[in-house]
Amino acid sequence: MVPDTDKKRIVIKIGSSSLTSLQGEISRRKLEKLVDEVVRLKDEGHEVLLVSSGAVAAGYRRLGCLSRPSSLPEKQAAASIGQGLLIESYSDLFLSHGYVASQILITRSDFSDENRYNNARNTINVLLERGIIPIVNENDTITMDFLKFGDNDTLSAKVAGLVDADQLIILSDIEGLYNDNPSENPDAKLITQVQEITPEIEAVAGDPGSAVGTGGMRSKIDAFKIAMASGISSFLGKASNPDIVYKAAHNEAVGTYFSSNVESNNLDQKQQWIAFNSGPEGDVIVDASTVETVIEAKESLQPENVHSVKGDFDEGAVVRILDLEGEEVGLGVVNYSSETFKQIKESESKDLEQYQQAAVESDDLVCHLEISIPIGV
Repeated sequence: MVPDTDKKRIVIKIGSSSLTSLQGEISRRKLEKLVDEVVRLKDEGHEVLLVSSGAVAAGYRRLGCLSRPSSLPEKQAAASIGQGLLIESYSDLFLSHGYVASQILITRSDFSDENRYNNARNTINVLLERGIIPIVNENDTITMDFLKFGDNDTLSAKVAGLVDADQLIILSDIEGLYNDNPSENPDAKLITQVQEITPEIEAVAGDPGSAVGTGGMRSKIDAFKIAMASGISSFLGKASNPDIVYKAAHNEAVGTYFSSNVESNNLDQKQQWIAFNSGPEGDVIVDASTVETVIEAKESLQPENVHSVKGDFDEGAVVRILDLEGEEVGLGVVNYSSETFKQIKESESKDLEQYQQAAVESDDLVCHLEISIPIGV
């Protein structure tokens, strides 16, 4: 494979098991390996952002726990200790090479609010443009389970889309994606290239395989779906392999490369926010002919073609677009409130002239046909 020498914006995700020792504490050796490889990329002029797990794993022993805690309060307490230890170690190591690291702790609600989403993007862009290395993690100290991203695989893909990254590198304790479970089948073969997440690919995605981390192959596949839909090439490889980060960035590493060959898989920033982060506030139901016109022909949804609505929502809300059978076909930003939609439904045809604006503009609608992942993940 020909090395890629172009300057890139790269998001690197590393899991807990790849950062901690067998005793569950931060491994200085593993951190130094990662930092050294990031520094090589920085020295070449690349912009690098880290999505780093490890806060709970780094802090639970200093909390007095003999094993990783299972209760939410203990996890959050461990994270409050471990996050400081983690960022201190990163900062010291990067400073020794002349680079500054910054800490960004976020929650899912920071992404679901469009203004905060845009503010996060602006902040990170300033850091990257100034040569800073942002280190992102979910704010585990305060985040409730039902508000979590789920795992840092998903978070890293959403962050990659947020900052318009050129490449997402996910480091794990496995070589890449195999056609079968390599721990059970010694003849399992590494899949080196994936251009579409097929049902067969999903079928070989396994459950979490590490006692330290929380994200298994399934979560990584979902993350790669998000990245591919956003037009971002991705890589999955083993963190302990020599020069894995540097080689992955130059398309020379052993592992699995994910790159979509579907032209429509290139959602812009607004569409990414609608599809993956917004959180729908209600439903707009349309008939089959409207589905064909709006979804397949990519035309704007007109107010008179809305069959009915569910829920209470205001103008500017994100809603699910459903067919008459209740199947979700997309998400979109509405230009009318649920109450106005009901008034339109009850209006005479001659009165519809006052509702000239589309119910959902085509640019503000994302459908399942455009991406290979369930919307709203």
